[in-house]
Amino acid sequence: MSTNIVTFYVQQYAKMLNELVQQKSSRLRKFVTEDKYVGQAASPVEQVGIVAMQPVTQRYGPMQRVDAPTDRRWVYPNDYDLPQLFDNYDKLRLLIDPKGKFVSNAHNAANRQYDDLIIAALGGVAQTGVTAQNSISLPATAIVSVQQGATAPTGLTVAKLRQAKLTLMQNEAYSDEEEDPGDPHSGLVCVAGARQLDNLMAEAQVVSRDYNDVPVLGEGRVKRFLGIEFVRSERLQTGTDDQAGTSTKCFVWQREGMHLGIWNDITTNISQRHDLQSEPWQAYVYMTAGATRLEEKRVVQVWAR
Repeated sequence: MSTNIVTFYVQQYAKMLNELVQQKSSRLRKFVTEDKYVGQAASPVEQVGIVAMQPVTQRYGPMQRVDAPTDRRWVYPNDYDLPQLFDNYDKLRLLIDPKGKFVSNAHNAANRQYDDLIIAALGGVAQTGVTAQNSISLPATAIVSVQQGATAPTGLTVAKLRQAKLTLMQNEAYSDEEEDPGDPHSGLVCVAGARQLDNLMAEAQVVSRDYNDVPVLGEGRVKRFLGIEFVRSERLQTGTDDQAGTSTKCFVWQREGMHLGIWNDITTNISQRHDLQSEPWQAYVYMTAGATRLEEKRVVQVWAR
């Protein structure tokens, strides 16, 4: 056989286009309240504060007026887009049409953006007042120490979850008696990363049937414990904790404490760009949304290393 046969060697390329591993859906959107808006800002809720009954100290005495404290929360829109071009010249050199997968990939990015907005709002600054003139952060009482229940900083532990739930119950933000069994999202939610959820797997109170009436583990992970539903996210923020170390900000909240405002949900437009050479196709995905914390007493931040 001729030694020049190598000239006829061929190269074979894949006919399949796969997305790399990534979070594809929003994991937190269903655990917050949501509404649609127009305009440059929106007030998702008008709030009335606590009042107390007044003692009657005399017969036929003058009636004193009681003014309930009121407030207003604000949410602001953020615009995001992801334009992608597909050159007709490139298409001639491909064995596959990439538009579908690239659009799906962009939708994944948009879904993750919703989670980023919610996570940022959980521990961020909320705007309140008639004209959003006030900025409110989570108070120190709503932050669980990185060494809660221990003598040194720890990851996510039962002691921290108990403290978070205790805080919410003391705030009257959650009551076991008032949880709606027909609404799976009426209770408490905890967002934590894989590392923090793995911390819980080392807690005997979580994995042992001796401490639980019903199994806590489902398919090898913690799904629900202490009345708290767990959601995994690898998009949580890290920061300097209360012991000057680097920790992850996990959160426990009651659904009514968080809000997602939608000005424009994920929208896709595929069109041909006749203004560009080769008249490429453009896959354009865009969205407008914002998130805010509705009430500080319904949210607790938990430091976990």
